[in-house]
Amino acid sequence: MRRPLALLLLLPGLGLLPAPGLAQAPGPPQRPAARAAEARKAELDRAFEALRSAPDAAGAALVEARIRTLWAQSASASVTLLLRRGARNLEARLPEEALEDFDAAITLQPDFAEAWYLRAQAYAQAGDNAAAARDLQEALRCEPRHWPALLSLSTLQDGGGNPVGALRSLEAALAINPRMAGGEERLKEQRRKAEGDAT
Repeated sequence: MRRPLALLLLLPGLGLLPAPGLAQAPGPPQRPAARAAEARKAELDRAFEALRSAPDAAGAALVEARIRTLWAQSASASVTLLLRRGARNLEARLPEEALEDFDAAITLQPDFAEAWYLRAQAYAQAGDNAAAARDLQEALRCEPRHWPALLSLSTLQDGGGNPVGALRSLEAALAINPRMAGGEERLKEQRRKAEGDAT
């Protein structure tokens, strides 16, 4: 009895098939969650275009805030709670506790770039820059336009004695967000370091 019932559940419209010769719908309707994810992705793409063409830092800051909101909306409720708790632990300078929260968030949603980015901050605070750099690379694998991850990677590379790599990461961040606050000054300084002119 179970097998026929399972088939009926899998084919809920079986009794509503159109008569031969009638046009059929292009496919099953999308689930609301899938539609929301597609709409969010389309809005993110538009927001990143707006970020690249923002006329000034104030305009860029508004678009940045919208992008961060869209990123946050893609997290599940459980992941959101874990990330908030981890962020509080980071602010309290408790990196080990923060790492536990971010570990759990990544386990629940391994394709969420912000979880990797925040865990990288916890690793850096704990003094494990190699692990921090690995997590930043994972964040960029999930979201190649994650300019905060590129900025953090640039800082780690510079602190690790790789000013040329730091310059490349910073340039990549500025290509995504050209009007970010302090970006031009930081770029000039990093170029001096990469060229060996830092004093």
